[in-house]
Amino acid sequence: MNDTPIAMEIRYRQMLMQRSNAERLKMGCSMLATARALIVASVRERAPDISSEGLRRALFLRLYRDDFSADERQRIMGGLDTGLRRPAEAS
Repeated sequence: MNDTPIAMEIRYRQMLMQRSNAERLKMGCSMLATARALIVASVRERAPDISSEGLRRALFLRLYRDDFSADERQRIMGGLDTGLRRPAEAS
């Protein structure tokens, strides 16, 4: 559904493109961080005792479920389960 008049879409795009690349990147990162925080809050509300691994899996599924085939999702989820962690956490 799109109920935005085309003139407003064009104006919004013009305003957005007037910003620097860095500003647009910062806006995108901020939107992703907000979306992630909302998803985490939603998952924790439904499952307050969820493990960090469970939270990673739930976050992955909410953000990327439709981007991968079932086989790819299973492979990725397996990697999340085995703990693809930062080097400082590996030991």
